[in-house]
Amino acid sequence: MKNSTLKLTRKIQLLVDLPTQAERKEALDKLYQWQNRAFRAANMMVSHLYVQEMIKDFLYLTERVQYKLVDEKKDELGILQCSRIHTTYRAVSSRFKGEIPTNILSNLKQSLYSSFNKDKMKYWSGESSLRNFRRDMAFPFDMEGISGFSYDEERRAFCFRLFSLPLKTYLGKDYTDKRHLLEQAVKGEIRLCTSHIKLKDGKIFWLPVFEIKKEQHALKPQVVAEASMSLEYPIVVKTGTERLTIGSREEFLYRRLAIQASRKRAQKGATFSKSGKGIKRKLKAVNRFHNTESNYVSNRIHVYSRRLIDFCIKHQAGTLILMNQEDKAGIAKEEEFVLRNWSYYDLITKIKYKAEKAGIEVITD
Repeated sequence: MKNSTLKLTRKIQLLVDLPTQAERKEALDKLYQWQNRAFRAANMMVSHLYVQEMIKDFLYLTERVQYKLVDEKKDELGILQCSRIHTTYRAVSSRFKGEIPTNILSNLKQSLYSSFNKDKMKYWSGESSLRNFRRDMAFPFDMEGISGFSYDEERRAFCFRLFSLPLKTYLGKDYTDKRHLLEQAVKGEIRLCTSHIKLKDGKIFWLPVFEIKKEQHALKPQVVAEASMSLEYPIVVKTGTERLTIGSREEFLYRRLAIQASRKRAQKGATFSKSGKGIKRKLKAVNRFHNTESNYVSNRIHVYSRRLIDFCIKHQAGTLILMNQEDKAGIAKEEEFVLRNWSYYDLITKIKYKAEKAGIEVITD
């Protein structure tokens, strides 16, 4: 039976909901402390898991030595003082006691144990090195760490407490589905799963994971839509006698190249720009183009993938075949111009995401 739900991750900026600057700084310092302890704990946990997995090779044990990585109380061959999954938690919780909420360590343990089990054969064979976590990693927590999640009419923001720290959302001029998802989560219509907090340049970003139901459409698995992608036409799709061309070279590529050329002209002209406040004023024209290209490409790809899925829904196509993708991937890797300007992989990712949400099976040919 297919899973009827889908998990969506969004990025939402948060603000510390305290009156004075000193209090806000103290709360932000606390979050940075949790991030630092989570980073150190993650590296320690992975190292412990690796040593446990490779203990026989590390200690050069003979074949006659029998042991099990289980609690010695449950098995006479066990060599651990507790269950294996709990060993890493005990190691980091005793090391960072009182410096980080245990809920963060518990969720960190679960995610690392799962990812380690997936990759341990690569570690054992030498095909992959052990994961290394950066200082700015996002730290996880579940709904037990959130209290008082609601919408405040006075502040016009969604407010909650994260382990006693009062926070509120800052959506700004948001034209996506973030507000709608948060409203549904407050009403209990959708479920919030284990999420993350990311700190960057003094800003707080919440990465909530929403579990929603998949869209229900009258699709027929036997009806097949075939889609192909190229630089001339981003997407060409057909099913039966129906055919649709989505986008064009003039619309996508030429506009993107025009933005790149504008940015280059601004960079060359920055040398002769009027100064007065250091580099900020001289690069004012350049900074306007900082996100222009990526925003344009992201918008176009969303539109193309949305039109493709709408075409499949309209014609009740329950199966979508992406034609000749291996050849297209080879071309994208070999030609630098295509790889930089086509955004092939991003388009494929968004197509698969939207297809899964609509209940359409995607097959890559």
